[in-house]
Amino acid sequence: MESDSDPFDYGLLEGGDDSSSEASLDEAEEEDDNSSSEASVDNQEEDWLADLQRIRENNSITSRIHGRGEHNFLHNMTDEEWEELGRDMSNNTHLEDVHLDDGALNDHKISFLFRGLTKSNSIEDINFCSNALSVQGVRSMVPFLQNAANFSSMYLVYNNLLSEGFNELFRALRNNPIEILNCSYCGICSIQIDIASFPRNLTYLMLNGNKISTDGCRVLAKLLQEEDSTLAHLQLRKNKIGDEGVAILVDALQNNKSLGTLDLRGNDGISKQGQILLLKLVNDISCIKATLQSNHTLRYLNDKCIIRDGYPLNVDEEIQKEINFATKINRNHDGNPDAAGREKVIQTQLHSVRRSELADLQGVDHSVFSEIGALQLPEVLALVGRSHGQGELYVALKSVVMGLFSSVNMIECIQQERDFHAAKVEELDAKLATMKEAAVAVRNQVDMVFQSNKRRRQT
Repeated sequence: MESDSDPFDYGLLEGGDDSSSEASLDEAEEEDDNSSSEASVDNQEEDWLADLQRIRENNSITSRIHGRGEHNFLHNMTDEEWEELGRDMSNNTHLEDVHLDDGALNDHKISFLFRGLTKSNSIEDINFCSNALSVQGVRSMVPFLQNAANFSSMYLVYNNLLSEGFNELFRALRNNPIEILNCSYCGICSIQIDIASFPRNLTYLMLNGNKISTDGCRVLAKLLQEEDSTLAHLQLRKNKIGDEGVAILVDALQNNKSLGTLDLRGNDGISKQGQILLLKLVNDISCIKATLQSNHTLRYLNDKCIIRDGYPLNVDEEIQKEINFATKINRNHDGNPDAAGREKVIQTQLHSVRRSELADLQGVDHSVFSEIGALQLPEVLALVGRSHGQGELYVALKSVVMGLFSSVNMIECIQQERDFHAAKVEELDAKLATMKEAAVAVRNQVDMVFQSNKRRRQT
């Protein structure tokens, strides 16, 4: 069975769930680390020094440098040595990955490293997670970020960038070819990004565990509404997003054709109302046209985790289950939104049980067959039979017949009401005629009295 979780929901790309995230980061790094976990400190230092020498010599054997805060030899490096390493890295044409994490750096050390490292044509990936870097550290990296020709990914999880640091980072990346940016758990509250400066190739943006709220959603919505938007993966777990922020994102995604993953789990401000907005985004059951015009691009849309197996789902989980059903159809018809729309109509609008569940969740109270013209009914009923079997065909026929009877009964009721009001009109017309006759009689009597009095005065 295909999982409804995002395949990119692991390791460095995820950067989201406290201890589990840190464990994922550790596992990913340990997998890539050539050193055995049982290697002695002396061997680790020898490997580090050997890598530095090969980087200085531009030796193609070393394409990756890795150091962690637990390595004391990193803390013993002088400012001059960090600057020299930066110059060697800048001149190297084989170095691709730079992983200095878990306390290996700080704002002071990074300022010297990037005093030397001001450009690179080879570095593709930087991992500076868990270094307590602030806006000062970001400012030190600006010259390099503006002159890194093949840069593709940057991981800054668990730093102290705050809003100011994140916004400066984005401005520095304006013309950078970066594709993946992870700034989860960096204390970001507000996002102030000039749409024109959004990195043109950015595909993955992870901002889990920050304090982004409605205002941040407005900026992100503008990015998603751009016709040439490249953003395919947006993680916003454990922020301060509520129903208003969801409504803003949903509106931006109505016509978006790039975003395939939106993760909003852990935002406690999202209520049932916000969840239903997300469901209607991928499958609006209010009418067939609305279903066809739903978003058929999102492949993963997570607001709640479903962890129950064999137990009744609560309302939140029921909504997520329906979201998962719709996004699975999107995945099955990836790149063909018209086919996804048709499949949603067949599997939800023309399936009595699933449509009833969706209608209850979305507050829809009319039959789908009331939208279908008489000429199309035979074809639609045949489609129901082919897709869902004779049982569903019987239910559909019953609904159609009851609808016809309902229409006939409604006609009779309207006719009866019309006859009733016609009788009332006749009654009121008779009363009005009587009143008019009485008024004329009174007027005649008044005229006669007036004329009689006039003749008496003349005599």
